[in-house]
Amino acid sequence: MKKPSSRGKWFTKDVFNWSLFDFANSTFATIVVAFVFAIYFKKVVAQNAPAADLYWSTAINISMLLVAFLSPVLGAASDHYGNKKKYLIFFTFLCIASTSLLYFITEGMVLWGMILFILANIGFQAGLGFYDAFIKEIAEYRNYNKVSSLGYAVGYIGSLVSLVTVIILQNEPRMTFLACAVMFFIFSLPMFLLVKEKPVDQTGGIFSTNFFATGMKRTLDTLKHINSYKNIRLYLISYFLYIDGVNTIIFFSANYAQTTLHFEIPDLILFFIIVQVTALGGSFLFGWFADKIGTKKTLLFIIISWAVITLMVFFADTKMIFLIIGAFAGTFLGSSQALSRSFMGSITPDEKKTEFFGFYSLFEKTSTILGPLTFGLVSWLTGNQRFAIISILVFFVAGYFVFRKVKEETKAPSFPEKQLG
Repeated sequence: MKKPSSRGKWFTKDVFNWSLFDFANSTFATIVVAFVFAIYFKKVVAQNAPAADLYWSTAINISMLLVAFLSPVLGAASDHYGNKKKYLIFFTFLCIASTSLLYFITEGMVLWGMILFILANIGFQAGLGFYDAFIKEIAEYRNYNKVSSLGYAVGYIGSLVSLVTVIILQNEPRMTFLACAVMFFIFSLPMFLLVKEKPVDQTGGIFSTNFFATGMKRTLDTLKHINSYKNIRLYLISYFLYIDGVNTIIFFSANYAQTTLHFEIPDLILFFIIVQVTALGGSFLFGWFADKIGTKKTLLFIIISWAVITLMVFFADTKMIFLIIGAFAGTFLGSSQALSRSFMGSITPDEKKTEFFGFYSLFEKTSTILGPLTFGLVSWLTGNQRFAIISILVFFVAGYFVFRKVKEETKAPSFPEKQLG
């Protein structure tokens, strides 16, 4: 095991190799989830059928619900056994294999398209909890903001490379799925081969051979004693609310731009490039601010800024204004995600890091259901997407007031063994 002194500098080989995984998984988030396959599925696979959006949202919700259930259980068991890299590798290769098979999905193959996307998204989303938990092993407490921000910044570079790939292969959309699988595989290798996982001391305890049963037991124990973790509970509730607003804006930004502001594909590509570039800068900028004034104060400012951006989108009536808003949104996008992750790391005890990041993942995944459902329902009832976007304000306002009650740790947290069950 490495001595603490070996991690005195925040930018280490482990940190760099870990950050490359953000580059790797961003290719999937950009090409499959946000852009190419989302459009390809509706226009080509589902052939613009009236139920195409329903098929797509159903595939997203099924994958998210399964991941929401699995993440805390797998995280708890992985804390128990100290083998989170093993499961990160498994889920990553599930995503890569399923993504590569999307190449064979053509017109009318709706069911197979949904199945492969569900498997790929489960692999992508489930792996994130294990990946995020490594931040407590590769960095010292005081460097969480820098390291998390670096990871997201490298991820946005991956998104930009993915957009270049999309432009090059725009006439061969199925080839982008193969390109995505190859990039995901190559840039995940440094994490798998070079970043070491701390061994777990298994002396003095009974270690069941049933991985899932162990995970369930530890998860239920955490739920039973949740009052022992009041600060984490409050943070997860606030995170659920404000990240719900962020995720809804992400999921519907392209849809809103096309439907309400009549964006064409070149306009959307420009929009995504602007967002990725500003998100890259924002990750570092607000990471620096968080180190100066505190992570909590910085996140509170970011949440309020998202509320203002939502109001700006409501009043936006030209493509140029929307592109400018996109630049501001990108700045806060990278920072809100990076600092949320580092704040979670700062209030989480080492002995339950992956388990709590599993709950963190659960709250993030389930938030992708309520926000989009609210947006879709309001849009349907009013027939106007502007009213739908303004409805998202409630998530930012509620998240802000709950987060104000969360205490910011000044040193790495630890909890007595009797509280851990």
